[in-house]
Amino acid sequence: MRIEIRGLNFAITDALRTHTERRLHFALGRFADVVLHTCVRLGDLNGPRGGADKACRLTARLRHGGEIVVDDVDADIYAAIDRVAERA
Repeated sequence: MRIEIRGLNFAITDALRTHTERRLHFALGRFADVVLHTCVRLGDLNGPRGGADKACRLTARLRHGGEIVVDDVDADIYAAIDRVAERA
């Protein structure tokens, strides 16, 4: 399973990248033969204004042509990543 992490108006730190990869491997590792590629997009919707605006979107492409998309928004980007991985 290949994991791609992108930031939209959001800097991806090493700690954030490590956390995201670890959570996805834990949540989706047992499906590695079915999930070919995952793309995680992290962003800050409101910019410097603050609020519950950290977005995480996971798109997983499956071996048989299907696709899974899971979105979440929270004030804490780590919480959004955790919920997306759990729901996927």
